[in-house]
Amino acid sequence: MIRRTLFQRFSSHAILWILALIFTAPFVWLVSTSLKSISQALADPPVLIPHPVMFKNYSKVIHNDRLDFPLYARNTLIIATLAVLGTVISSSLVAYAFARIRFKGRTTLFIIMLATMMIPFPVVMVPLYSIFRFVGDHTPLQMLGTSRPLWLPAWFGSAFNIFLLRQFFLTIPEDLSEAARIDGCSEFGIYWRIMLPLARPALAVVALFTFMGAWNDFLGPLVYLQRPEQWTLSLGLQGFQSQLGGAEWPLMMAASVLVIVPIIVLFFLTQRTFIQGIATTGIKA
Repeated sequence: MIRRTLFQRFSSHAILWILALIFTAPFVWLVSTSLKSISQALADPPVLIPHPVMFKNYSKVIHNDRLDFPLYARNTLIIATLAVLGTVISSSLVAYAFARIRFKGRTTLFIIMLATMMIPFPVVMVPLYSIFRFVGDHTPLQMLGTSRPLWLPAWFGSAFNIFLLRQFFLTIPEDLSEAARIDGCSEFGIYWRIMLPLARPALAVVALFTFMGAWNDFLGPLVYLQRPEQWTLSLGLQGFQSQLGGAEWPLMMAASVLVIVPIIVLFFLTQRTFIQGIATTGIKA
């Protein structure tokens, strides 16, 4: 029995290691190529370990005239931060209403909201563009040609994040809310003082997913941004690759690594809270 248990544990770990190596192989090759010279990047057979190591590829990317990396990173960070704030605030408010406030038609509205998750962005892209153009033409608030269409919708909730937070709110005992009501606390006070502090793990999951989506978004900036100084990192990479017949592969890979690294660092900094939020969300239907 002991041998069988040890064999099962070893097999499970071996499978996990193999899958981990498979999934990390593209990233390892990305980093390896970013440290090569152009001749090594195009060598046949391929060279895994670069020699010499070309750390200056990263310096060339940051100071490249065709890729204003600091500007694009700042634009992307602003959009991602505003999207995270809007999603966390609006989605948590709606999720609290669905979880704790009883009103007529609550279940029907919740089902309709969940149905919107099945609609991909390309389907609503043209209607959204028309709405933003209408708002820009009939109000002083300019929309098209700015970054507002990329973060403003986040302040009106997200179906998936509302569902995620609602499931978490349902796991919090109602006795806490009832005790707060007896003490004279309003619904917003219960949401702000009790629910949000207890929902930090779930809020961290929502924030991380939203940040990753805004950071990696390509289609949205491609549709709404019109001037190069407004570009995000995804558009900047595409422009860097396409200018002058294409960029050198080591520089392109170095730029890609610089774009990916902030997400990896953010995940490891919030890993414990993120895993706790995933593990404790959706326990109660």
